[in-house]
Amino acid sequence: MDGLPLLVVVVVTALAFDFTNGFHDTANAMATSIATGALRPRVAVALSAVLNVVGAFLSLTVAATIAKGIVDQDAVTLSVVFGGLVGGIIWNLVTWYFGLPSSSSHALIGGLVGAVLVAAGTSGVEWSGLVSKVIIPAVIAPVAAGLVALSGTWLVYRITRRVAGAERGREFRFGQIGSASLVSLAHGTNDAQKTMGIILLALIAGGQLPQDAGVPDWVVFACAAAMGLGTYLGGWRVIRTLGKGLVDIESPQGMAAETTSAAVILVSSHFGYPLSTTQVASGSIMGSGVGRRTPVRWGTARRMVVAWLVTLPAAAAVGATAETISRALGAAGNVIVLGLLITASAAIYLRSRRAPVDRHNVNDEWREPASEPAAPAMV
Repeated sequence: MDGLPLLVVVVVTALAFDFTNGFHDTANAMATSIATGALRPRVAVALSAVLNVVGAFLSLTVAATIAKGIVDQDAVTLSVVFGGLVGGIIWNLVTWYFGLPSSSSHALIGGLVGAVLVAAGTSGVEWSGLVSKVIIPAVIAPVAAGLVALSGTWLVYRITRRVAGAERGREFRFGQIGSASLVSLAHGTNDAQKTMGIILLALIAGGQLPQDAGVPDWVVFACAAAMGLGTYLGGWRVIRTLGKGLVDIESPQGMAAETTSAAVILVSSHFGYPLSTTQVASGSIMGSGVGRRTPVRWGTARRMVVAWLVTLPAAAAVGATAETISRALGAAGNVIVLGLLITASAAIYLRSRRAPVDRHNVNDEWREPASEPAAPAMV
């Protein structure tokens, strides 16, 4: 399988990645609103889906970064793009199964870098772009978001300290609807762009577009629709972890966390940084817990951080493996990689059905493993 058939498969696989990105990252916008009862679960994911689609049309800056700022376009072939997508999808599904809010963005970039390393060696990677536009923001963003959310949460509770708890929670639930909507809109401006950039790379590599081409309108529409559909289906496992597994969330701190996440994501989209919206949202939620002086479940937080650290190399390893098979076996190798992707995806999904998480049990009481009790908040 090569030429036009491979290009079609790559584009479809890219949209499949966008779909997994949508349901994996729904939690970033709606986990706290669902946890506090500000929005019913199904209403929350439907609202998030619509606003993700709208956000996808607001900016193409991040798409340009993915297409032209991470790897050398001359080193990119259709099999390289395919391998990168395979790495991103597999890592998204693995972390979704374990309920870990990892970065879909870093999974995609890691898969692409791994495939390029096999195809062209170290010279095929734009290391300065990778460091300045991916790695450094990955370190700074969750810390900055956590600090801002900490300060915002403390101020909210300080200003409203004389308001009765029930009344305060009721009023802030309305605010949460607006802040959660803003996060969804911001998510669309950042995450949907990444798949647009990947499809643009594929179209250039397949000879359908010149190297200086912009993102075609049909690519924007297709990516927006794929992410919106994935968002609507809801990544309930990850929503549960962010909404219940880190801190016990009240509406005021949920609003503070969501507003912080939206602000950080929108700033990064403006400057073209393919930021991990998951890391930003997680940092904001942890910061809001510290700001409220409520216990933070650091065991869950440690598992998340480990997943963040492993994402780039793990996805790169899968992408490199896929590209190795394709290079060794040619057109047949691409067919084998596609078969392995479908098989692995189906296996992960079927295994998840043994202990399903959905809108009916997403807000059940969180049970922390006995070996990792919740630690007191750090103040």
